[in-house]
Amino acid sequence: MGKKSLSSSSQSWWWRGWRYLHPQHNLRRPQLLAVFIISFVALTFLLSGLESLSVEHQLENVKKHIRSWSIVEEEDDPLNVERRRAVKEAMTHAWTCYEMYAWGHDELQPQTRDGVDSFGGLGATLVDSLDTLYIMGLDEQFQRAREWVAKSLNFNKNYEASVFETTIRVIGGLLSAYDLSDDKVFLEKARDIADRLLPAWNTPSGIPYNIINLRYGDAHNPRWTGGKSILADAGSEQLEFIALSQRTKDPKYQQKVEYVIEELHKTFPADGLLPIYIDPHTGITSYSKISFGAMGDSFYEYLLKAWIQGNKTESVTQYREMWETSMKGLKSLIRRTTPSSYAYICEKTGSSLSDKMDELACFAPGMLALGSTGYGPDEAEKFLSLAEELAWTCYNFYQTTPTKLAGENYYFPAGQDMTVGTSWSILRPETVESLFYLWRLTGNKTYQEWGWNIFQAFEKNSRVDTGYSGLKDVSSGEKDNMMQSFFLAETLKYLYLLFSPPSFISLDEWVFNTEAHPLRIATRHANGETYSTIGQGRLQERFHGRKGRSGSN
Repeated sequence: MGKKSLSSSSQSWWWRGWRYLHPQHNLRRPQLLAVFIISFVALTFLLSGLESLSVEHQLENVKKHIRSWSIVEEEDDPLNVERRRAVKEAMTHAWTCYEMYAWGHDELQPQTRDGVDSFGGLGATLVDSLDTLYIMGLDEQFQRAREWVAKSLNFNKNYEASVFETTIRVIGGLLSAYDLSDDKVFLEKARDIADRLLPAWNTPSGIPYNIINLRYGDAHNPRWTGGKSILADAGSEQLEFIALSQRTKDPKYQQKVEYVIEELHKTFPADGLLPIYIDPHTGITSYSKISFGAMGDSFYEYLLKAWIQGNKTESVTQYREMWETSMKGLKSLIRRTTPSSYAYICEKTGSSLSDKMDELACFAPGMLALGSTGYGPDEAEKFLSLAEELAWTCYNFYQTTPTKLAGENYYFPAGQDMTVGTSWSILRPETVESLFYLWRLTGNKTYQEWGWNIFQAFEKNSRVDTGYSGLKDVSSGEKDNMMQSFFLAETLKYLYLLFSPPSFISLDEWVFNTEAHPLRIATRHANGETYSTIGQGRLQERFHGRKGRSGSN
């Protein structure tokens, strides 16, 4: 079939227009040529201006979004304002150094001024920091990070990823950024990576493997676990995957993670304490230690928080019941030192107790305080009192070292209060997390003072010109070469919120995942439907017009 010819009228129109642009025509008419050149230059500037305006408009939308939702500092305690600004400055320093030396890499190595891909090159620090940037009103930094996520974040990698770490850091970070900003690029990316993790749940029991290849979907467990799945790794994806199902209206994510809880519920012990290893073929726990520290911690945390995430309705009662059972077990692990009567949580293997507590277990005071509100008055008071005792112990993990920073774990020998076990300190957040919850729930400003002391110790011992470093030893203060992504995602965020009004990221509207990513609470009903998110109406009104971690953690 031949080409269609132009009609004579259209051909005449086309030629008349073109001949005025032809050089020979305009050389004979210098005035027309001058008009043409001026018009061309003006049009170029106009198009350039529109392109610039488009970028500036996007950034201004982000600024408006954050400003309309930020803290009204004039109405806040001046001391809180000053401390909040100091934490924000610390975040700005950490982020600027990451941008300068490690942009797009997983984590910054401050001493060698370069980046390292600890999580397969998924931009872990960047994604982990999105909501912190947003919450602190660092809008230009947030916009640059958003552009990197949109254009450069690629999950099609031949990399053996931790299902747990990828879930809490990447999916959690993306979903939180989506809940805060309503920018669908974050939801789309969260769905992409979640789809790549889903084959890990394809086991005979439904208990997931802990490792998966992001490109090929091959899943397995680490050799050092003897082929077993780790409790915290297998049982701490509920918040993220339930939230993803709610936001995408696709139930497959929620079904996978809730089946895990159903399986564990079948053989749930009377004390609610599970060993850290589970056979993914049978779903039965293996003989191994029980711990509220490494490899056990966030399983118990998510039992409580899945209940909160569902707005404490009847459809999520099982989570609360399992958590309360586990808290009876936790109380059986409490011991106190001599002479100072520091309360601590033992580890247990079989019937034997070990007088050892990880700093990781210092999330427990905050969890107990958060969960105490679901009890009657007498029980609530007892659990809150225990939370305060444990928080005092965790605070002294910091105060009893020369650097005022906590070691990785502590032992409690007979007749002694505490001694440092593993002496490194890697910028962990668990203690300040608990201080945040206790201050929010009691209003006791003592917890703000403790948090400020810990922050000052970080500033004195961990801050360097190129970021923040952990310590190889809390006695000598010798620095390591890693700025952990959770320092920006958790430690600095919880410190910032510790000095912010309780209405800012309200615990009535948000629930934090184990990487401190706030997710909006959504009411769940018996038929499985989610009808509304708490506070959604006001948030939309304000936003109108804008669019147990594992030991390695």
